[in-house]
Amino acid sequence: MTENTQQQTAPTTELPTQYTPAEVEGPLYERWVERGYFTADATSDKPPYTIVIPPPNVTGALHLGHAFQVTLMDALTRRKRMQGFETLWLPGMDHAGIATQNKVEQQLAEEGKSRHDLGREAFVERVWQWKDEYGGRILGQLRRLGAGLDWSRERFTMDEGLSKAVQKIFKDLYEDGLIYRAERIINWCPRCLTAISDIEVEYQEDAGELVSIRYGEGEDSLVVATTRAETMLGDTAVAVHPEDERYKHLVGKQIKLPLTDRTIPVVADEHVDPEFGTGAVKVTPAHDPNDFEIGRRHDLPSLTVMDEHGVITVHGPFLGLDRFEARSAIVGALKEQGRIVAEKRPYMHSVGHCSRCKTTVEPRLSMQWWVKVGPLAQAAGDAVRDGSVDIHPKELSKRYFDWVDNMHDWCISRQLWWGHRIPIWYGPNGEVVCVGPDDEVPAGEGWTQDPDVLDTWFSSGLWPFSTLGWPEKTPDLAKFYSTEVLLTGHDIIFFWVARMMMFGLYSMDGQVPFKTVALTGLVRDEFGKKMSKSNPNAVDPITWMDAYGSDAVRFTLAKGATPGADVPIGEDWVQASRNFANKIWNATRFAMMNGATIEGPLPDASEMSATDRWILSRLNETVAQVDAYYDDFQFAKLSESLYHFAWDEVFAWYVELSKTTFFAGGEGAKVSGRVLGEVLDVMLRLLHPIVPFVTDTLWTTLTGGESLVVAEWPKDSGFRDEAAEKEIELVQRVVTEVRRFRKEQGLQDAQKVPARLDLSGTALAAHEAAIRQILRLQPEGEAFEATASLPVAGCTVSLDLSGTIDVAAERKRLAKDLAAAEKEKAQAEAKLGNEAFLAKAPDNVVDKIKGRLAKADEDIARIQAQLEKLPQA
Repeated sequence: MTENTQQQTAPTTELPTQYTPAEVEGPLYERWVERGYFTADATSDKPPYTIVIPPPNVTGALHLGHAFQVTLMDALTRRKRMQGFETLWLPGMDHAGIATQNKVEQQLAEEGKSRHDLGREAFVERVWQWKDEYGGRILGQLRRLGAGLDWSRERFTMDEGLSKAVQKIFKDLYEDGLIYRAERIINWCPRCLTAISDIEVEYQEDAGELVSIRYGEGEDSLVVATTRAETMLGDTAVAVHPEDERYKHLVGKQIKLPLTDRTIPVVADEHVDPEFGTGAVKVTPAHDPNDFEIGRRHDLPSLTVMDEHGVITVHGPFLGLDRFEARSAIVGALKEQGRIVAEKRPYMHSVGHCSRCKTTVEPRLSMQWWVKVGPLAQAAGDAVRDGSVDIHPKELSKRYFDWVDNMHDWCISRQLWWGHRIPIWYGPNGEVVCVGPDDEVPAGEGWTQDPDVLDTWFSSGLWPFSTLGWPEKTPDLAKFYSTEVLLTGHDIIFFWVARMMMFGLYSMDGQVPFKTVALTGLVRDEFGKKMSKSNPNAVDPITWMDAYGSDAVRFTLAKGATPGADVPIGEDWVQASRNFANKIWNATRFAMMNGATIEGPLPDASEMSATDRWILSRLNETVAQVDAYYDDFQFAKLSESLYHFAWDEVFAWYVELSKTTFFAGGEGAKVSGRVLGEVLDVMLRLLHPIVPFVTDTLWTTLTGGESLVVAEWPKDSGFRDEAAEKEIELVQRVVTEVRRFRKEQGLQDAQKVPARLDLSGTALAAHEAAIRQILRLQPEGEAFEATASLPVAGCTVSLDLSGTIDVAAERKRLAKDLAAAEKEKAQAEAKLGNEAFLAKAPDNVVDKIKGRLAKADEDIARIQAQLEKLPQA
């Protein structure tokens, strides 16, 4: 009753009594790889489906964020492969310029050396050695997770092909006037000794100081406020608003700069907010981006007062001081001169820090290489606006537009040795030559290459097409570009997504790098707190995989994956997912031992029981639901749908309702065995992309098939049986109500109770044996005396509880509970009836008391009903 046409051979293997992930997962994964299941064929006539993995840093190890996104990408690609697509999921790593160089420099420091002791060429060779020995640990961990990546196509952003692509696009952009060199304010890390981009700066509220300083003398003086007093050594003006009456008499005049022998002009600039502070601002063009722009407008000189380490370079008493030491010393000197007007400490303000080493970033005037992003960003924004690229969920599109529509030119040069060296050569007579991948390097004396390397994000921005062979016209590029989906965290929409859009549209003649951007949230702990190495809540997913299996970790992550929303996760949830995997194993094993099979055609619906038709109807509905959720990237909903179908509908209801049929044998058992086999076959296919290991092991045993990795994805046949669904719903209502009553009476689940089932004239009559078996209801005997009757679903279930419970003790217990509930009700009513209390109490307190009253009323009604159902003592 589902479209499940793949022919299988008879099963040949029995299942162990317990599922042990550690014994199954490693060998099974290697078998998948050895058989080439994940290797894509560029010559295939199947429709392509491509995902390129966001390349993890070569220095990295697997964390839950990686495991989360990899699980979802693996689910997408496994399903598409089963649907008949030529599926390529391409792996690789990023060379991580700053992070990797820092790793090797730390090694050298332990040896008492620096990179300068080795020299550039030897240092780079040392980094390659480190990469070969230590790098790429995360790729092995992805195997452990079960990631179905095409390892034959593994790439590295510094490999030969990708390096060629970097040179090619650099030259193209340079010749089109989209790459240029200019002296501008950049973010400088005094620890990493390199420029970093705006998006690599993390802002946080720091406790600093706000100092107000008097510049000038007498009537020709004004007060400026600053959080960075050390930069005043590089001031070249004071700016005021042109309409500010307080300072009009000073505009154009020179005033003395404290602690120096210089005078600086007062300039009028509309950038100044006259309502903020004193309305006068110090202008340090070489050490502040806003001041730099003021300086350009007024042709002010730019004085650099710190070196690359953040040490003062101005001759005088502060020479050689660290910037923070100089700050205190300068404030002290200003106090001695009576120029401090006001001080505020602590002063909380937003301060930029290097995202890698957390050092306070220093704005610094520097000659750097830049990408002119205007036309590139325009194209990247238009591709989303015109529907060429879909951002999912839609509400996050605004964040994308906020970024690309307001993007500043991108500083792409880094003062490192590890990375793609900028392919610019300078000649002895001022020549500047850009060298492409097929060009000869300039020969002769006096030619030198630019010492800087490119921002790591420059090369990773080429990832969707450089990994497929660009700039060569390769079969992979022709077959697998554009990629289908970019699945990544919403936190790097600026870092990576926009750059790939810009470069892909530019280099691939307007062809988008991916058709859909599926944005996920961030993984957090069970209390919603961000996980980090500095907090005790950080979890190594390998630890959980060791304890509970990879399937359990994967299912937990998928079950929390709502598009764009953060994902809370705790170990208890992984344990629950492990229990689910065990349930699938045990229930499938039980089913196979009791006749579940896929041999032979599925019987006609007319030969099936209502229970059989019900589960097939629910099966097809689940197939349709899961497909719809996949297409909408609703991993949480599809996981919940599969969990509910497997645990509740198949195992808790269908298997239990069918036990009497199986135990009875005959044709009915054969029909139900074939139906159960069909249900398990399709259910395991549906579950496979999320929990691949346990499902493949079970499915190959059940069906004799080769592997679920290459099995067909099930289709909804359209079969529905509303009558059967309504009939089984009545059975469920009866069972649920009787179970509730038994629990209320304190009966054990296995305790047998004599019962009379008045089912005549209803559809429930055909299910009496199953109902009795599930509820442990014995036939009524000669001494049967109904002590409780439960009208439900149009029938009556009468129970004889005499001898099963101590009626007197039960009445005493219920009377005690009733008294407590009535007391709670009285207290709540008293408070709600007190006008003085209501006038003073907050709304949330009043609401809480109303909730207590409602709960008390419910408890009273429930307990009274239980007392009425008890036989007389």
